[in-house]
Amino acid sequence: MYEVLNIMNYNKVFNADGTQIRIGEIRFSFARVFEPYQQEGSEVAKYSASIIIPNDNKESLKLVNAGIDAAIAKGVEKGFWPANKLPPKFKNPLHDGDIDREGDPAYEDSMFLNASNTYAPKVMYLEDSLMYPADEEQFYSGCYGAVCLNFFPYNKNGNKGIGVSLGNVIKTRDGESLGGAAQSADASFGDLE
Repeated sequence: MYEVLNIMNYNKVFNADGTQIRIGEIRFSFARVFEPYQQEGSEVAKYSASIIIPNDNKESLKLVNAGIDAAIAKGVEKGFWPANKLPPKFKNPLHDGDIDREGDPAYEDSMFLNASNTYAPKVMYLEDSLMYPADEEQFYSGCYGAVCLNFFPYNKNGNKGIGVSLGNVIKTRDGESLGGAAQSADASFGDLE
């Protein structure tokens, strides 16, 4: 158990260049934070989550855009692309849910990004201003919380853009489960005597 001194101050910048941030309150989707998942065609399994940021969460979106801009500047420093022009087909990690996930109500009126990491994040939940380690029943796709992210430039195999590394996550409140959630044994059999 860990004490949280100011639970309402989700947004924070962790480093001088602005590429490491914490944002909230956001919603988690496709949360694979307990076991790594290997996508088809990928060389390694990764922990990952889709981070849904409501359009009215202006402060979190401002931090995300600043983190992306800082990573773009790092890409210029590394010689990945020129300072005055992004390369064609540049991959920006921030997407409009109304366009890129059209018809999915979880992404309506929101922006989103996908974050992953080969390292397991610390997965916590918040209750009565205290943090506790979470398990798969407490942290799930559809819950709300805060997330730590690290933005970085990449130039690999002709692909250029900004990647997002998934850091620690915390659930702040429940939300409607977003698909794929297994029913608990109690819900399945609790009425049997």
